Amino acid sequence: MVVKQAHVLVVTPHPDDAEFGVSGSVINWVRQGREVVYAVCTNGDKGTSDLTMAPERLAKIREEEQLAAARLLGVREVVFLRRPDQSLEDTPDFRKDIVRLIRTYRPETVVTADPYRRYLWHRDHRITGQVVLDAVFPYARDHLAYPDLLEEGLYPHKVKEVLLWASLDDINYRLDVTDTFETKLAALCCHRSQVGEKLSPEMDSWLRQRAREMAQGTDFAMAEAFHRVEVIW
Repeated sequence: MVVKQAHVLVVTPHPDDAEFGVSGSVINWVRQGREVVYAVCTNGDKGTSDLTMAPERLAKIREEEQLAAARLLGVREVVFLRRPDQSLEDTPDFRKDIVRLIRTYRPETVVTADPYRRYLWHRDHRITGQVVLDAVFPYARDHLAYPDLLEEGLYPHKVKEVLLWASLDDINYRLDVTDTFETKLAALCCHRSQVGEKLSPEMDSWLRQRAREMAQGTDFAMAEAFHRVEVIW
């Protein structure tokens, strides 16, 4: 397998989650010359209230929407794992998929959903976050974890930091998205199957208020907030 190094790997449970969680920062990273790759774990085939929508058609629509959002943000590549929506499990097979991505792209930064958010939180988000953390340490690091990956030319890699979005109660890292916020909203609007032709006034207002709240205590007008883990080996 060819190693295709990138600076940032964003692992998102569903199409559209990364746009909510980290897209304002993605734009800034791209502007700084950092290459960003998305990995989308599920096909989102259950994300609809339309009783006439076939899951197979929805999965195709959501993949196209994610590609459109990625192009707008400047994401270099989108990898689709195409696992069924609402069906992620913490298994060696899923973990191996993430380890393979980390060893392929060899990122400095890995970004995903916080698995430790309390109370109501989509199970796919919890599972994704936990599997990604385990993949970062120790599995991507240790050559005897999934040794068959060595036969694919995928050697151990040490990630420098992990950023977890939607941490809420455990935020320790904020990034300025004041200048990228409108593009973040435009990227969300690419997901028409989820937000409609445009964001509702209520969602638009909530997103803006949330970004302002996340900037409190900084010099930013708007921010995206994370729990940051510096990976020390």
